[in-house]
Amino acid sequence: MQRVRLRYTKRGRLRFTSHRDFQRAFERALRRAEVPMAYSAGFTPHPKVSYANAAPTGTGSEAEYLEIALTEPRDPETLRTLLDESLPDGLDIVEAVEARISGLADRLTASVWELRLDGVEPADAARAVAAFNAAETVEVQRLTKNGVRTFDARPAVASLDSVAGSEMHSSPADRPTDQPCAILRLVVRHVTPAVRPDDVLSGLRAVADLAPPVPAAVTRLAQGLFDEETGTVTDPLAPDREAVTAAPATTPGAADPAAAKASA
Repeated sequence: MQRVRLRYTKRGRLRFTSHRDFQRAFERALRRAEVPMAYSAGFTPHPKVSYANAAPTGTGSEAEYLEIALTEPRDPETLRTLLDESLPDGLDIVEAVEARISGLADRLTASVWELRLDGVEPADAARAVAAFNAAETVEVQRLTKNGVRTFDARPAVASLDSVAGSEMHSSPADRPTDQPCAILRLVVRHVTPAVRPDDVLSGLRAVADLAPPVPAAVTRLAQGLFDEETGTVTDPLAPDREAVTAAPATTPGAADPAAAKASA
């Protein structure tokens, strides 16, 4: 059984799709692309697809990950192209690699987020960021199914910075050009309870009374292992690519040299 890991995006209006919506769209794409999927056992078999740490509904993302299991080997890049063509624009399969090392979910320990605050002066955002970073604790509240929960959002935030508009990932065409706009770059560790960008925005409101006039446009730029020394988030697919390079897989359909030698 071959396992392939994919990185996909949620862009533009498609950021409003829920995780369940994406699951349905992806399973349709698997059928359209005629991917030889492995299925679970039982009365209601379903494709063996493992999703890892999906972004919340309403947020964009350049770094969502999943893994599929195949009954027949396929070239990952060919598979990526077929699946990407079978999905709507905005849900894009941008990378595929054969899984050679276990534990993809264990490599997703932090995320990098961009928070675009339309209607907020960059100087005001910078002052709020400084107040947040200087605080030892930042208590925020979140409404859960069990009621309102209060927790400290500060320890999970590895870094929070105000960046120049030239460093903005999202297109300037997506925001009003006659309005001020502040851009924040957030690196947050994946902890329990999970601290989301909305929680950090609540924290900025608590410590500095920063309240954007419109909801923030939030995009996940990356997720992976957090490097404590450099403060960066590393590529979670890098170990698989390195393993493939070190020991390339036999081309699908090609004879196995070891088997050919044994039969000679």
